[in-house]
Amino acid sequence: MRKYLIFIFLLAGCQMLQAQDTTLSYLALGDSYTIGESVEVSERWPVQLVNELREHGLAVEDPEIIAKTGWTTDELKEAIADTNLNPPYDLVTLLIGVNDQYRGYDINNYPGKFLFLLKKSISLAGNNPNRVVVLSIPDYGVTPFASEKNPPKISREIKEYNSISKSISDSLGVSYVNITPISIKAENDSTLLAKDQLHPSGKMYGEWVKRALPEILLLLQR
Repeated sequence: MRKYLIFIFLLAGCQMLQAQDTTLSYLALGDSYTIGESVEVSERWPVQLVNELREHGLAVEDPEIIAKTGWTTDELKEAIADTNLNPPYDLVTLLIGVNDQYRGYDINNYPGKFLFLLKKSISLAGNNPNRVVVLSIPDYGVTPFASEKNPPKISREIKEYNSISKSISDSLGVSYVNITPISIKAENDSTLLAKDQLHPSGKMYGEWVKRALPEILLLLQR
C-alpha cells in the first residue's frame, strides 16, 4: 500500500511538471506602444494578446514586457542588456523605431540598430525565427498631437522606417504584422486614440491583436 501511494505521488508530480512545461512564455520588446502609454494595464496590446491566446486554449504566462515611453532602438538595446531575462521564450514580439524617427535621427543608422535588436529577439526565442513577430510602426502623423508637426513628413518617414524593418524581417524569416493601416483609421475615428490624442486606445490595441492573432497562433503550433 505504501509503495502504491509513493507511485501515485511520483506520477502526480510528473504530470504537474508536464503541465508546467506546456505553459508558453512571452517577451514583448518595444516602447510606448508596447507598454501602453495612457491606457490601463489590461488594455496593453501584449496583455490583450495573451488573453486572446488563452481564449484559444493555450496556456500562456503573463507577458514579460521590456518597454518604456520614449525609448529609441539604443535605449531598448541597453534595457535588454540590463535586464535579467530567462530565455528561451516561446514568443518574442518587437516594435521599435518611432522615437528614432521622432527625434530626427539619421534613418541610415536604423537598419543596423534594428537588425541587432531582431537578431537579439531571435536569440531570446531560442534561435528560432519562427517564434518572433515584428509589428510595424503606427503612423502617428494622423493624430491631433502631430497636426502642427508636418504630418506628411511624419507619415513619409514612418513608411520608410517600416520598409526597412519589413525587409530585414523578411531576410531573417521573421513574421511581420502590418498594423499601420489600423493606426491611420484614427484620423477619422477618435475612439482609436487614448486621451493624450497621440497613443492608441485600448480599442485600437484590440484591433492590432485581431490582426496579429492568426499569425501568432500559427507560429505557436509549429
